[in-house]
Amino acid sequence: MASRAQRIREVARERLGYGRLRPGQLECVEAVLAGRDTLAVMSTGSGKSAIYQIAGLLLHGPTVVVSPLISLQEDQMEAVEGVEGGGAQTLNSTLSPTTRERVLDGLASGDVEFVLLAPEQLANEEVAERLAAAKPSLLVVDEAHCVSQWGHDFRPEYLRLGAAARALGRPPILALTATAAPPVRTDIVDELEMDDPVVVVRGFDRPNIHLAVERHHEADRKTRAMLDWVVHHAPGPGIVYATTQRDTEELADDLLARGIRAAAYHGGMSARRREEAQEAFMQDGEVDVMVATIAFGMGVDKPDIRFVVHHAVSESVDAYWQEVGRAGRDGQDAEAVLFYRPQDLGTRRFQASGRVDRAALDRVARGLRASGAGPVEPRVIADDLDLSSTRVSTALHRLEEVDIAVLRDDGWVQAAPGVAGMDDDALAEAIDAAALAEEQRESFDRSRVEMMRSYAEHDGCRRAFVLGYFGEDYDPPCERCDVCDRGGAVPDAEPVDGMDVGSRVVHRTWGEGTVSGRESDQLTVVFDTVGYRTLDAALVLERGLLRPA
Repeated sequence: MASRAQRIREVARERLGYGRLRPGQLECVEAVLAGRDTLAVMSTGSGKSAIYQIAGLLLHGPTVVVSPLISLQEDQMEAVEGVEGGGAQTLNSTLSPTTRERVLDGLASGDVEFVLLAPEQLANEEVAERLAAAKPSLLVVDEAHCVSQWGHDFRPEYLRLGAAARALGRPPILALTATAAPPVRTDIVDELEMDDPVVVVRGFDRPNIHLAVERHHEADRKTRAMLDWVVHHAPGPGIVYATTQRDTEELADDLLARGIRAAAYHGGMSARRREEAQEAFMQDGEVDVMVATIAFGMGVDKPDIRFVVHHAVSESVDAYWQEVGRAGRDGQDAEAVLFYRPQDLGTRRFQASGRVDRAALDRVARGLRASGAGPVEPRVIADDLDLSSTRVSTALHRLEEVDIAVLRDDGWVQAAPGVAGMDDDALAEAIDAAALAEEQRESFDRSRVEMMRSYAEHDGCRRAFVLGYFGEDYDPPCERCDVCDRGGAVPDAEPVDGMDVGSRVVHRTWGEGTVSGRESDQLTVVFDTVGYRTLDAALVLERGLLRPA
């Protein structure tokens, strides 16, 4: 009888056409087949989608794949179309009622193995019930970093995926992402309610991508320098990331005026215009440079992108590495350049704060207490309190953590047992705890913005900095960044007992954390409550600021 590993390789080869398995794939599929929750953190192009495709074909019952974008869902569906026993369909807002019913009927009959949908679809009670009736064997969360990056912000449905898994009968959960620093991995595991997951992490390094930063103090000079760089390196193809919709339009126009075939792409465009722009970029010879907000890129598999340029800093090193990773997927040399101005950080700092304050938490909590034990839809709470659905969702998530709210599997919410009779002092204490948790979350996000500042202003090997951020030790020089090019990189300092990369440490003020990077003169630690902090290595040793946990 063939072993499980042999069977996995056979399905990969005979039904999906994969000549060999890549590092990490076998380990992940074996874990899923054993019924284990699994988090796979693997670099772009390492074959994460193949993990759920192979596992889905070997498990009895359909595979539900949560994917953030319709275009990405369609690309993934095309990848498994025509596979024997592997029919795939999407469920999204573009489907007619008739088509939606046909997809759900296909699940019930067993004709559909893979169904790809956005997290918002799982909040639809009818969809959730029909999916649960089909008894799915696997729930896949693709681009799982969205749970951490988007769930707490503008797509709160990501925070309900744990409850959605229970509503589906709690199949094993497979979370896939190309970039997740240790704190993001923890957030993914917690928010998805993963049970003792197998965590498979494979190398983040993309040695074919040359890293560089150009620093400027004046906005106009920075923009001119960036345009000059793109013109010099065109035709590319390449991507220019800008912060605002207006920036994408103006920069694309500037490049067009200088003879570069450029197009703009942003969320304010109609779906038709975005699709046309993306298609023109993907088809060789029509558009060489895409000037875009972060709305562009996820799921765009164009292997010959020669450069990724940032007109302004990303929201975090996680996001930056995800965006940079779209270059050089063919393994050939590529460039990643950040055009940096310290003042640009202000926008990112603003975006990292102000999700929900104590006043909003108080209003939602008191509204729940007044409602008694009966369930209510979150949108009703939002309407009654004149708050956005995102703020209410975040508030409910925080209040659930302090046993004030209960988020039900059907998407409704109700007061936790005993809340209706809770006195004001006890309620205020719980609200204070929820507010503190939200403050810590915001502090963490602001610290990630500061790590982008550290990267931009870093005078050591940039590759060592990035890999250290993701918890990988690296000995410079890399000879593939602007610092190493000019001989500025120095080898890391000798490791200190208990403080090498990945070690757990304790700070007298900030509590426990994990060492994420160490260089000759500084130590970077990500603390559990306050986020990333960069410490002077000499002072840490001299004053005993840290001790092993």
